[in-house]
Amino acid sequence: MLFFQEELDNLKVTILKMGSLVEEAIGQAIQALVERNSQLARRVIDNDTRINALDVEVDEECIRLIALRQPTARDLRFITTAMKITTDLERMGDYAVDISERTLELNEEPQLKPYIDIPKMAEITQGMVRDVLQAFLERNTSLAYEVINRDDAVDELNAQIFHELLFFMIKDSSTISRAVKVSSISKYLERIADHATNIAEMVVYMDEGKMIRHIRHPEESS
Repeated sequence: MLFFQEELDNLKVTILKMGSLVEEAIGQAIQALVERNSQLARRVIDNDTRINALDVEVDEECIRLIALRQPTARDLRFITTAMKITTDLERMGDYAVDISERTLELNEEPQLKPYIDIPKMAEITQGMVRDVLQAFLERNTSLAYEVINRDDAVDELNAQIFHELLFFMIKDSSTISRAVKVSSISKYLERIADHATNIAEMVVYMDEGKMIRHIRHPEESS
């Protein structure tokens, strides 16, 4: 029993390591965008292989634990949640790569406008990723619900950025290509926040044994 608990703890450490790499990738991708740093953008793209490798490692370990340890109830929920969480984290890493690829393209052209709202989006999104991992580590459902509620702020900024860029495109057709790329980056951040929300919902499932997807929680309306 003690050895099994140690295996579960090691699994948790690997997930947190993966999450830390994802959070770092998001931050570096936005830094590369704001600073027009193509070298940093390429580094984010290259480092994605580390995130992918950890995703595979966690999946293989979860399958091994289910097959050999035959966990039940709480432990089984933890292991199945771990598999789902790494899927979301891997997708977040992919979006950090997408942001970096758009950054490399944008750096080939004059900057359309100063980046103000996108760094705000990124700050909220990174905070969601960081806090949802803490919620997972501590089985903290209150923090998980806080993360879920923060998704609305990201959605609002995404809509605001889109409408601002739409104005640029209508006013001057020469800005369309750049505006579309910036809008894509905003959308990628919105998707990352969605994946953080998915993880938060899985934390609630792991701790309480109930699925809350598509269900509005009372705390969200307060």
